[in-house]
Amino acid sequence: MQENREIMKTKALFYHAGCPVCVAAEQNIAAALDPARYDVEIVHLGMDKHRVAEAERAGVKSVPALVLGGQAYHINFGASLDALR
Repeated sequence: MQENREIMKTKALFYHAGCPVCVAAEQNIAAALDPARYDVEIVHLGMDKHRVAEAERAGVKSVPALVLGGQAYHINFGASLDALR
């Protein structure tokens, strides 16, 4: 008898500002995450300024950044959060 288990995906938030560094990171890193394991949401902070505070609460200091399992990972440097306010 095969068990029908639902696999819980890990939420992955990729924050960026639309700059060339951010777009390259999105194309190379966020897109590389296994969709069977990660529920990836791309957040463009240049367009969704109301989410800057959310990114800050998640530990993001600059973009591009990837938040996995509550841990922020900063990728290169495109812009500080202060520049996006």
